[in-house]
Amino acid sequence: MTIERVGIVGAGQMGNGIAHVFSLAGYEVVMTDVSTEALDRAVALIERNLDRQVSKGAVSEAEKSAAMGRISTTPTLTDLGPCDLIIEAATEREAVKTAIFEELVPHLAPHTILTSNTSSISITRLASRTDRPEKFMGFHFMNPVPVMQLVELIRGIATDEETFRACFDVVDRLGKTAATSEDFPAFIVNRILMPMINEAVYTLYEGVGSVSSIDTSLKLGANHPMGPLELADFIGLDTCLAIMNVLHDGLADTKYRPCPLLTKYVEAGWLGRKTKRGFYDYRGETPVPTR
Repeated sequence: MTIERVGIVGAGQMGNGIAHVFSLAGYEVVMTDVSTEALDRAVALIERNLDRQVSKGAVSEAEKSAAMGRISTTPTLTDLGPCDLIIEAATEREAVKTAIFEELVPHLAPHTILTSNTSSISITRLASRTDRPEKFMGFHFMNPVPVMQLVELIRGIATDEETFRACFDVVDRLGKTAATSEDFPAFIVNRILMPMINEAVYTLYEGVGSVSSIDTSLKLGANHPMGPLELADFIGLDTCLAIMNVLHDGLADTKYRPCPLLTKYVEAGWLGRKTKRGFYDYRGETPVPTR
C-alpha cells in the first residue's frame, strides 16, 4: 500500500510536530483544527523550527521550502477524507477522539488507514467506533516530534498485517525508529514514565523534597536530561493526569493512583509550560519553582 497524502487532526504541540516531520520526509500533509488561529500558529511554528534546522545545517533552504509547500490547512475535518493515512492528534480525551472518528468515517476512502497519536487510550476500543478496525492502529509520536526518534506502534485486536506494515514503513521513511507495543493501558513509554512522574509529585506532596531538590536529584543522580517535575510541565499536567487515570482505571492497581497534588494543579489550571504555571512559574525570564 502506497501512502503519499497524510491528514493530521489537531494543530497543537503534537500535531504541528507530526506535520513537520511528514512534510520534510516528502509527504503531502493536510492539517485540520477547529481553530483557524491554531492552524496559522502551527504553520508559523513549523517554519521557525525548519529555520532552526537550516541554521544548524541539518536541512537545506531548498528542503525547507519544499517541506513548507507540501503543507496545507483546513478548518473542515471532512476535507481529510481522500488522505491515505490519517493521524488523530487531538487532546487526550477519549470522547473527543471518538467524536472525531465518527465524523470522519463517512467521508473516508476505502483504503484510508486511521491512526491515533494517543499516549494511553485503548486502540481496540477506539477502533471499534469506526467502520475499519482492521485498518486502525496506534501511532504514538514522542514530544518534541522533530527531535525524538521513537514512534510506538500499537495494534488493536483487529489490526491487520498490511496496516501494520504500511505504518512501519512510514516510520522508516521518516527516519525514526519503531517500537511495537501490545494494546495495554499507556503502552510502553508512559507505562514506565508516568508512574515515575507521579511518584515525584508524591515526593513533593509528602514534603520529602522541594521542586528544585527533586529535579536536581534525578538530573544529577540518575543522569536524566530533565527532572521529572520539569518534564511533567513540558508534557502538560493535564496530559499526565489523564494518563495516570487511564492506568489506574485500566489496571485496577492502587499503585497508579494519581497524586492529589497533581489533581489540584490541574483543577487550578496550572498545566505547565502551556499555561505558564505548573511546578514552575514561567511568567518571568527564568522559571521559578512554585513549591
